Amino acid sequence: MLYKKRLNIVGKIASASVLLLMAACAFEKTDQVGEEDLKLGFIAFGDSGYHVNYLKEKQYSPVRPTQDTFLASERADWVEKKRPEAEFVAPPSEYVEAVGSFVASGGLYPVADAMQSYCSGVSCEFSVMLGDNIYPDGATSTGDDGARFDTLFSKPLGKLGEGNDNYRIYTTLGNHDWNTSREGAMAQVNFMETTKPFYMDGLFYTVKPAAAKGEIEIFVIDTEIMLSGTLVYEAELNDDGSERPSDEVDLAEEWTKAHNASERNMVAWLEESLKKSTAKWKFVIGHHPIWSTGGTKFEQAKSLRKLILPAMCRYADVYFAGHEHSLELHEDSCESVFGEGNAKPLLHIISGAASKQRPVHTAFKAYQDKSYPENTAIFAKGMTWGFAHINLDGDKAVVDLITTPNSGDATTHIEFSHQFNRRSNTSFSK
Repeated sequence: MLYKKRLNIVGKIASASVLLLMAACAFEKTDQVGEEDLKLGFIAFGDSGYHVNYLKEKQYSPVRPTQDTFLASERADWVEKKRPEAEFVAPPSEYVEAVGSFVASGGLYPVADAMQSYCSGVSCEFSVMLGDNIYPDGATSTGDDGARFDTLFSKPLGKLGEGNDNYRIYTTLGNHDWNTSREGAMAQVNFMETTKPFYMDGLFYTVKPAAAKGEIEIFVIDTEIMLSGTLVYEAELNDDGSERPSDEVDLAEEWTKAHNASERNMVAWLEESLKKSTAKWKFVIGHHPIWSTGGTKFEQAKSLRKLILPAMCRYADVYFAGHEHSLELHEDSCESVFGEGNAKPLLHIISGAASKQRPVHTAFKAYQDKSYPENTAIFAKGMTWGFAHINLDGDKAVVDLITTPNSGDATTHIEFSHQFNRRSNTSFSK
């Protein structure tokens, strides 16, 4: 009898173990299915704040009363910036009667129309807006910004996600948004905080888009404040497109410098927020790039890499930025953080082509490709209008870099597609 009782006990324990194992497998399977079920898309665009109704004198001085004088001026500027003259491409332009001059046209309305058209056929559950939302100078904070907010925000972008109550345009500020004063910058923040579909929660914040059900977290940083608190040199090039060392410091305006402890600790806040996040996908959103090909932002990029690359290499999936008026994909090896062969590369998406058009500096790009093996420039296109669309499917994603023609007819063309995998919450050296 004792032997039979022991057999019964053993059998019950074995049965319970099997049930527990089955339950664990079911839980794991259910969890995996849930992860695989994350299928959605979103839009990234930036530098949309340029509009010919709001110009500074330097943008039309000297006055260029004819198309020929405009083209001659643009060509001279191209050469002055040490770009190969044979590659010159004229930007779209228009005559502004109020200033009696041809000026470069802006991409805000063409890109906004193209995004709305594109999203009618694909998943677009939210957008990220990458700074320089007001250009060339930010809001005034005097109460006279209503018409400008309407022109730059509500009219062109307010219909994005129409019919989707959860649709939001998650926004960060850029250097031009800060150009007037801190009060001006905060006037824009207040508008974004109180006007749907736009969204801000202060100058830097985290947010989980509703459509992703907690599986995406966005980490929005203010790179202008970050850079104002560190040493940044002026960017200068030699005639061959290589970097020329400079001892001239790029001085920040006093009002862009950190005004409180939380702003001073933004870099540490970013790392800690990324580290403790339970989201499946982690996207960092800023204005200034950590790599780019325009040839005028590389010193800012060097300084910013020192500040935020360690945290992003450890915990993030993608870094999004604007600042360059181009569409670019870069991949940092993260070996500066972990050492050679010890880390997965970090994808960097630049989507700043909703503004007036600017080129890639091909000579500088060639120099950078040769001199910085830790960065791979996967794709770069300037002198265009466009945006990025990212489609997530489980642990995989595809970014499409999409252009729209100078005619402003809202048609779209996928210039380049790149597939990448989720890299956060994986094991690599720390």
